[in-house]
Amino acid sequence: MTSRSTYHHGDLRQAVLAAALDVIAAEGPGALSLRDLARRAGVSHAAPAHHFKDRTGLLTAIATEGYGLLAEALADAPELRERGVRYVRFATAHPAHFQVMFQPELLRADDPDLLAAKDRASAELRAGVADVKHVPDARTAGIAAWSLAHGFATLLLTHNVDAAMGGRDPEEYFRSLTGLLFSAQPATGEWE
Repeated sequence: MTSRSTYHHGDLRQAVLAAALDVIAAEGPGALSLRDLARRAGVSHAAPAHHFKDRTGLLTAIATEGYGLLAEALADAPELRERGVRYVRFATAHPAHFQVMFQPELLRADDPDLLAAKDRASAELRAGVADVKHVPDARTAGIAAWSLAHGFATLLLTHNVDAAMGGRDPEEYFRSLTGLLFSAQPATGEWE
């Protein structure tokens, strides 16, 4: 049996998510309105609420989807540097998800689907650090690696490094950044 929204619209949930991602990419999450998204989808203003309850529910669904996509993007990366490259690639391929995922004030922090998706993505990030030898504090090393990838991705998406990159491929540029920072041997041992 088909649900009423499927019968009348196709996949209303997915249509609203897609429209929301377009709005966020163009104008940011502050521009989202369920009423506007309903108008774009050609349904009653109350229809999106059946799937998301409210704006926060919609943003939480976007973040949940984003963390799932990030976990998939990071899975099976051969080493920490390539996980960073995949993180940057994810951010550039999914800029609207990326914007929403890291603004906890926009989300339902206790949403079980969101928590599960965040856990999957976090596990993939931690897996990259687990393979690095001679790291006295894996948690701090993980935060350092995440900071580098997230910071670079944010600067890239906000066009703050366009001139510095001089038209170079962002993934190759990120690899060169990590090489520059991590190629030197510390006085007490090796990085790898």
